Amino acid sequence: MSTGRSRRDQFSAETRAALMEAATRRFATLGFAGTSLEDIAADIRATRGAVYHHFSSKKALFEAVFAKLETEAVHRSRAAGDLGTDPWQRALLGLDAFLLTCSDPVHGRIVWQEAPIALGWAQWEEWENEFAFGLIQEHVVALMAGGHIERLPLDTTARIAFAMLGAAGQALAAAKEPDKARVRDEYRMVIGRMLAGLVATPSTGVTA
Repeated sequence: MSTGRSRRDQFSAETRAALMEAATRRFATLGFAGTSLEDIAADIRATRGAVYHHFSSKKALFEAVFAKLETEAVHRSRAAGDLGTDPWQRALLGLDAFLLTCSDPVHGRIVWQEAPIALGWAQWEEWENEFAFGLIQEHVVALMAGGHIERLPLDTTARIAFAMLGAAGQALAAAKEPDKARVRDEYRMVIGRMLAGLVATPSTGVTA
């Protein structure tokens, strides 16, 4: 009995993963409105009932795809930052990873262009805060604690940094492929310069 259940559980997990992979492709190429559950099911030769076994609606499936992409993005940014030797370097390495992720056409289309439509602006904004704001706040706290930037109001400083990164994400999602590297470099330079403007004292030697 346990072997039978484990096989069923494995098959169920594989079906769910395949549905999410197919949905990711569809949402990234056709958008939320242009994607149907029937087409996603057909992509993996499953029935509509199999889709509903895992996801109650197209929105629920989109939410799962969005959460996976955002979780992976935060993990990449955190892992990149962990390679730094001090808070300033960790923040810039995390920024570089974030900008690179936003340059990916799948992430850009789904997270920055389709999500506000599929989830509604309020839910999208709430989820962006849930996934990304905490990591940004961690960097700001570390920069302040390490004396790299002034001890300004924490929440306000983190919110401004969060807004800058949001602008970068939207710009990279909208940029044409040949322009992405330039847009990425420009945002990296400007955000770095703005952070450098918060340096606590000229003697820190910190540069963007």
